[in-house]
Amino acid sequence: MISGKYVLISPCRDEAEYMCRTLDSVIAQSIKPVLWIIVDDGSTDQTPEILDKYANKHSFIKIVRRENRGHRSVGPGVIEAFYAGYDNIDIDDYEYICKLDLDLDLPPLYFEILMSRFQENPRLGTCSGKPYFLNKKGKLISEKCGDENSVGMTKMFRRNCFDQIGGFVRQVMWDAIDGHRCRMLGWIASSWDELDLRFIHLRPMGSSQNNMKTGRIRHGFGQYFMGTSFIYMSVSALYRMSRPPIFYGGLSMWWGYVKSMLTRVERLNDLAFRKFLRSYQWSCIIFGKNKATARLNEQRAQYWSPLEAGPYSIRSEIQ
Repeated sequence: MISGKYVLISPCRDEAEYMCRTLDSVIAQSIKPVLWIIVDDGSTDQTPEILDKYANKHSFIKIVRRENRGHRSVGPGVIEAFYAGYDNIDIDDYEYICKLDLDLDLPPLYFEILMSRFQENPRLGTCSGKPYFLNKKGKLISEKCGDENSVGMTKMFRRNCFDQIGGFVRQVMWDAIDGHRCRMLGWIASSWDELDLRFIHLRPMGSSQNNMKTGRIRHGFGQYFMGTSFIYMSVSALYRMSRPPIFYGGLSMWWGYVKSMLTRVERLNDLAFRKFLRSYQWSCIIFGKNKATARLNEQRAQYWSPLEAGPYSIRSEIQ
């Protein structure tokens, strides 16, 4: 038996092209959310009308509307919209919380399986399935996301873990920082590539509001902001050069990092986190990411305090 109540929060803007597939796939879930808050972040297409249609039919769907800022804002803009929804709920009413994009097609057992994984492993703090996209020939292609974190477009959290890590950082790379903070505090972050957890990402990851190159340059900035070392960024960029888009995708990531380094843009102000991150990244280079993550999860078990209240900032000096 799967127990626990979950709430979905979906920031969206101009999603009329994709959102019906997401809405229908959530409505078809074997275990539906108790509440689904959808934040319309100033849409100018048919998104508001579609949302009203679904909300009128399904009482668990609630709409929050924000003013049009004039453009799509990824990274901090998405998280600001997320918190516009988050601030409209009593989080203590839910055991799990999920940030869910509106450009996904989810399999029907998706949330039931994720909640079963939470029940099986008390240290599991955040998890997800894996994104796939359709290529021009109609074949499903994996987006090749690592197993060491939940993916940004559908992040499901145990509520007290989300509280302990301080929620999402309101900047690019929020969807990586959260997983590292989980491990830092002894929680486990994970995702699984299994048939019933594979979902279709209707807008390929990293494509940005403009184009793929812009998205990859933004990713490089995000890595610099988070505190990634130059060596690790270079190794990562070389690997990404072998993945679509071949060569220029990885090169764009590397340039985004180097440009940020040369112009000395602001970085995440958390030296303890940066030290922890770089130690983990060196371990990934030496042992491989899967083995390094398993070793770290075992080492950090001593820091796991599942019932401890208070946000990450209170425990940020943990070594």
